[in-house]
Amino acid sequence: MSGIVSYGAYIPYWRLQRSAITSALGSGGGRGTRSVASYDEDTTSIAVEAGRVALANAPQGYSPDNVWFATATPAYLDKTNATAIHAALALPDGAGAYDVNGSVRSQVAALMGASARGPQMAFVSDVRVGLPGGGDEANGGDAAAAICFGEGNVICQDFGGAGVTAEFLDRWREPGDVSSHLWEERFGEFAYVPLAQEAFKRACAGAGMTPDQFDHVIVSGLHGRAAKAVAKAIGVRPEAVADDLSTVIGNAGTAQAMVNLCDVLDRAQPGQTIAVVLLADGCNVWLLRTTDELLAFRARQTNTVAQQIANTRDDLTYASFLTWRGFLHREPPRRPEPDRPAGPPSLRRNKWKFGFFGSKDETGFVHLPPSRVSFGTGAIDQMEPIRMADVRATIATYTVDRLAFSLSPPVVAAVIDFDGGGRFQCELTDVDPDKVKIGDRVEMSFRRLFTQDGVHNYFWKARPIRGGA
Repeated sequence: MSGIVSYGAYIPYWRLQRSAITSALGSGGGRGTRSVASYDEDTTSIAVEAGRVALANAPQGYSPDNVWFATATPAYLDKTNATAIHAALALPDGAGAYDVNGSVRSQVAALMGASARGPQMAFVSDVRVGLPGGGDEANGGDAAAAICFGEGNVICQDFGGAGVTAEFLDRWREPGDVSSHLWEERFGEFAYVPLAQEAFKRACAGAGMTPDQFDHVIVSGLHGRAAKAVAKAIGVRPEAVADDLSTVIGNAGTAQAMVNLCDVLDRAQPGQTIAVVLLADGCNVWLLRTTDELLAFRARQTNTVAQQIANTRDDLTYASFLTWRGFLHREPPRRPEPDRPAGPPSLRRNKWKFGFFGSKDETGFVHLPPSRVSFGTGAIDQMEPIRMADVRATIATYTVDRLAFSLSPPVVAAVIDFDGGGRFQCELTDVDPDKVKIGDRVEMSFRRLFTQDGVHNYFWKARPIRGGA
């Protein structure tokens, strides 16, 4: 039996109160909050974080043969973004890494590719950007999800589905644009409702089910009005329609359906049925049934969607949000621009830069960065690589730098001691500089340090363990 063997979502640490938009601009905003990827995050980095959660929850020894990455807002064009995810998760070089990017519906291709055969992973990620005061700004959200497919230890199995494709202009964005153009939402409702009815009818017929038999129904799409209308039009029980989390994290575009699925699986019971309805340039329906293995999965599971949301902060200022999204350009420091990361040295240090591998000598001493020469014995090339990305640490000392440039000042730098050995100096992220203290527990997080001349400099920072430890 093949199907989903693990999953993981990532909700960024920061959320923006929509009322902050109204207070600043006098319009827009609304009720609730939206999730916000930090200034040092993008669709690649948050996909890595979702993948780390999924792999931590996966059966022992799980390793995907391929990874498929879908997003409507890729960090790179021409260059494959999935290779950075592959490297950051330290996957074998024999595992493939492929992008299927450019639209919300790209996630369907990623899921189809990953579920085809053997152990494979699908990553979906989005950072939604809208013009200040607009609906996309307030209603969008940033999040990622990773789904592990395989055989054995299956917690959720596919038992049907259907799709309907249609060409109509409801939302579009030209290459290089930072925000989307939208047709009037009534048109989206007019176009999507009959498509969803037809796709859901075909899926139910193929599975031998009636709409009222589903335990959980997820309706996802960037047109909120159309999604609500579809939920009422396809004949499912109102109590079966899952919360889309839009009042808490917003609509995460390409990632929304799978983040909602992760949330439903966090709460579902064995033997229940789930219908995922995606509205994007047509309609795709995916039918799933949970198995008894779900209980064993829960015993080892960490970082549910609800737990992550509970451990976020919703006091982000609107000025910071605009700065992070590039709409508010602030005066830079009187210091030289950072150098563009060069390709050759990055390739030579790939395992360190992306995989965060140190080296351990014959005495067990851990060197960070990795070294060819033992600090204690002087032995040369007698090192064992050791991955430190998933090892927790303790702050030994720290400093708050209010002069160094950052889109989220001040910069907090710390020296951290890893459990089991290894000391490293790094920057802290998702941290309150007024509350950090020696002895705080931290974990590593994959981030984008800066971008220079179109090159993203990815590396690892430390962050306080969300929820404490």
